[in-house]
Amino acid sequence: GRRFLRFDCNGDLEKALDKLGEMPLPPYIKREAADFDSERYQTVYAVKSGAVAAPTAGLHFTKQLLEDIAKKGVGVEYVTLHVGYGTFKPVSSEQIEEHEMEKEYFEIERKVTDAMKNRKGRLIAVGTTSARALESFFCRGQACLSPTKGWTDLFIYPGYEFKAVDALLTNF
Repeated sequence: GRRFLRFDCNGDLEKALDKLGEMPLPPYIKREAADFDSERYQTVYAVKSGAVAAPTAGLHFTKQLLEDIAKKGVGVEYVTLHVGYGTFKPVSSEQIEEHEMEKEYFEIERKVTDAMKNRKGRLIAVGTTSARALESFFCRGQACLSPTKGWTDLFIYPGYEFKAVDALLTNF
């Protein structure tokens, strides 16, 4: 189920949550979260706080690997994704069309939309949350005309026709 909480804090709420909270680990990791998980389950390109869960598809990238990719002439752009706890939610509906995806927040900046407009090759999303954000961006009919931010509950399953993404890269 869902719970909505309102916090009243006489200090730094983020620090309090970091101290008292526990990082949610993917369900396939069969152990309790440890202190090292807050660093281990974070991408090297993370900038903004706000995600509830780790963007696991990008965990295998290192700064060196990203530099090597760029040296080969591959454009690398970044979007802000606030991966939600719903990323762990299994499909429980008998009919896949009845499954409700949890909303996740994203931001796509001007630099990224310009790169998408002027790209010469394929657009490869790293992870399903990135793919959902880019596809939602196109679904809104903006077709890379301007930066955007918002929420997506787009559910991609067999039969979906991609509008933005040509390939998906993940670490599994």
